[in-house]
Amino acid sequence: VTATGSSSSTRERAASRAGGWQPAMGTFEAREMAARRDAIGRDVRAKFALFDKEARGHCDVREVGTIVRALGMCPSELELRDMITEIEEEEPTGFIRFEKFERLAIRVLLANQFQRDPEERLLAAFRAIDTDAKGYVEAEKLRELLTTRGEKFSVEEIDDMLSFAADTETGLVHYEDYITLLEL
Repeated sequence: VTATGSSSSTRERAASRAGGWQPAMGTFEAREMAARRDAIGRDVRAKFALFDKEARGHCDVREVGTIVRALGMCPSELELRDMITEIEEEEPTGFIRFEKFERLAIRVLLANQFQRDPEERLLAAFRAIDTDAKGYVEAEKLRELLTTRGEKFSVEEIDDMLSFAADTETGLVHYEDYITLLEL
């Protein structure tokens, strides 16, 4: 208790509520955070390198969405455009430098932004389309819905998804199997 009669913990709680005080990070937590940051950095470097075929430290701006999604982030198209705008050069060149991408990707991944929807939410969405509860959706019906309603997907995005999700012989998307594959 201080001379004014208030305890230091009361002051700390009040300052914390005001956003001015944060507890010091312990050595263990700091090491954990550094290890996580390093692991994320290695993953970002590896995924980026897949598209930097000549190892020049940059990739085509059109590949950023693929790299971001390979890292487990699922931003909307608008959020992805904002990310690209943030890391593009002042005079756009059509390429993204690794250093800028790395800083953004690590920051976003550490903050757990743009996470995938949980399995239950994906199942609910597919079941809303599968009104007869057959356990599958026709690929062409899915294509139509994803290009005409809500946040519209590009033809390339739909083709990529359906090449992975749809049975090539029947043209059906067995959505429970597809969602299981997404979780792997």
